[in-house]
Amino acid sequence: MTASVGENSVESKTTLAALAPLQAVLFDIDGTICDSDPLHHYAFQEMLQEIGFNGGVPITEEFFVEHIAGKHNDDIAKSLFPDDIQRGLKFVDDKEAMFRRLASEQLKPVNGLYKVKKWIEDRGIKRAAVTNAPRANAELMISILGLSDFFEALIAGSECEHAKPHPDPYLKAVDYLEIINVSKDHTFVFEDSVLGIKAGVAAGLPVVGIATRNPEHLLMEAKPVFLIKDYEDPKLWAALEELDKK
Repeated sequence: MTASVGENSVESKTTLAALAPLQAVLFDIDGTICDSDPLHHYAFQEMLQEIGFNGGVPITEEFFVEHIAGKHNDDIAKSLFPDDIQRGLKFVDDKEAMFRRLASEQLKPVNGLYKVKKWIEDRGIKRAAVTNAPRANAELMISILGLSDFFEALIAGSECEHAKPHPDPYLKAVDYLEIINVSKDHTFVFEDSVLGIKAGVAAGLPVVGIATRNPEHLLMEAKPVFLIKDYEDPKLWAALEELDKK
């Protein structure tokens, strides 16, 4: 039976406790620290409808999750415009410009983000952002959320040989951690997408999945340690308290 957000509380304590002493936390950005997927969905929907994509019928939430959410722009361009990749690449660049305009006015943090931020800072735990978003988007979102001084490194999938779901972005993060004498054995990841969870798991890192938008059963298939609804979820705090005791 597929586990849901409400299950695995005992497992979560045991599994994260094995990371003690916790040394680092890695965060995805879109959908993980901010609820940005509705803005991406809106931008894609508007711009695709404008060019008559799908006969002018607006894309659905299901289409967005299957073909767009969490993917690198190169892969999105190939998926949406398989017969004209250059057009696809130009389209996704234009869409990102629209997203940045929307984000400047509407971007909001995931519930409890600043609570977990304080917990991490109070313990001197290292942190980095690992994203498939273009660097310009990532830096803008981090800035809007007031996290520019929080993240000590930003790894963009476009600057790796392969983006998520390949492990390369997280392996690059691990290389960074090793330079500052932090072990991957004392590190975990927050991720909200199937592709992101797969990337973290493939890199040998435990992943806490965040069910902000993506279907829980799909996230669980990617094998996170456990799922939370947001950073206020009691399961997360039970796991963090168990880490503190260790």
